[in-house]
Amino acid sequence: MTFGLEIRDVTKTYGANTVVKNVSLTVPHGQFVCFLGPSGCGKTTLMRMVAGLETPTAGRILMNDRDITDTPVHRRNFAMVFQALALFPFLSVEDNIAYSMKLRSIGPADRKARVKELLELIKLPDIGGRSIGQLSGGQRQRVAIARALAQEPALFLLDEPLSALDAKLRDHMQVELRQLQQKLRITTILVTHDQREAMTIADTIVVMADGVVQQIGPPTEIYRNPANRFVAGFIGQSNLLDAIVADRRHVTLGGGTIETGTIPAHLADGDAVTLSVRPESVRITRTGMPGACNALAGRIGFVRDVGGHIELRIDSDCGEMIATMPPADWAGIGTGETIAIHLPPDACKVLAQ
Repeated sequence: MTFGLEIRDVTKTYGANTVVKNVSLTVPHGQFVCFLGPSGCGKTTLMRMVAGLETPTAGRILMNDRDITDTPVHRRNFAMVFQALALFPFLSVEDNIAYSMKLRSIGPADRKARVKELLELIKLPDIGGRSIGQLSGGQRQRVAIARALAQEPALFLLDEPLSALDAKLRDHMQVELRQLQQKLRITTILVTHDQREAMTIADTIVVMADGVVQQIGPPTEIYRNPANRFVAGFIGQSNLLDAIVADRRHVTLGGGTIETGTIPAHLADGDAVTLSVRPESVRITRTGMPGACNALAGRIGFVRDVGGHIELRIDSDCGEMIATMPPADWAGIGTGETIAIHLPPDACKVLAQ
């Protein structure tokens, strides 16, 4: 069977407010998919409909070719981990993990063996006898994941489970979660508003805004070839410049002409568009680049050293632009200096406004 989960033309309304609009997508077996978007975009509502916690106003949800739209949540065999975790404070770690197995009348010896296996899996083999109050934030996250996996679910659903962690621990847990999912090959959906988290761990990202899917694809494809201005601005940083289509390879902006990559066929000459250029693609020099196309003049407005790269804010005739580069490539250009900007044609993406 090719697809595990199928969402077909799903819509959810609350009175006059439509929060999910005609969403269709498939989640193949073993894939890690992220629903990504800002607060209020509909991503959590969509996941809750998959879980059975909400009922679609229209559309169908299928699992393994079986319609589960109206199937109660306890009969879907899906496991869920939420931000609050909802671990039982009056039970030990071992008893928390074993809870679902006890409900399924699995015998004590089998429960104990499975708990030991899961604690090894989450790399916490010696904490079974501890109380939940004795655990750190990261340990609690892992126990919540182990408890969910003890259900042997057909689908693993996570709603921003790492958002309460500090930045360093969150980065670590993202890697741990991804490695665990790859090892088990369990079909997983993660809801997040953090584009870096989605880029780090997903096979496929579903970008949402205003209840509508804006783009679906692998992280690198969405980053390099955003479908529209919203996606380009939400996934990472991007210079978004207002332009006009001049012909099939050029746009005009700031009084000049810019050569671009392929312009989408549905855009016509004279259309108002957005030119998207990622900061790491912007090239700057003090003296210019002889013979280079797409040359603009600018002045450095702000320099920020963030350790792994240097970020420059540049004032140009096209508006403020951002350029980033490794420290080794920085020529020590400072605030107020006049510089030459070069935008490589293949880095200039033309998007409908």
